[in-house]
Amino acid sequence: MDATELRALQAPLKDRYKDTPDAALITLKAAGTLDDQSIACKVETGRALAVAGLHPATGGSGHELCSGDMLLEALVACAGVTLKAVATALEIPLKSGKVSAEGDLDFRGTLGVDKGAPVGFRSIRLKFEVETDAPQDKIDTLLKLTERYCVVFQTINTKPQLDVSIAKV
Repeated sequence: MDATELRALQAPLKDRYKDTPDAALITLKAAGTLDDQSIACKVETGRALAVAGLHPATGGSGHELCSGDMLLEALVACAGVTLKAVATALEIPLKSGKVSAEGDLDFRGTLGVDKGAPVGFRSIRLKFEVETDAPQDKIDTLLKLTERYCVVFQTINTKPQLDVSIAKV
């Protein structure tokens, strides 16, 4: 896909969202079922069933997916797609590219060993490696716009309003 095709694909959507802002508000959903045999949650991905369990650092077997890894994978997926879309829109030719993310956790917080230790990632590093002939100023713009428009990055960066509930059935 080139910039012209991308613009043609997105133009009617942009016009609709400008004319009817409420049309741009979409609710994405995820659902899972608690595993009745182990400490795991079966998450429906739309493509397959992903079974998430405890990380080995918290007593897990390592056979199930770690939700922390899944968060980083979602960040890599979103950032990679966003980078490609921005590069396409700006007509920055990419010969190849890689995206990686890594994050640091202190499992003392998760396990309740140290009440002062944070639960969750202390830091996350997102890295892009691109092969391109584009000048540095274009690459800088590519990074800036990728950060700006990546949904997962911005969600982590700005912390959305969160609501949690539990219901007995």
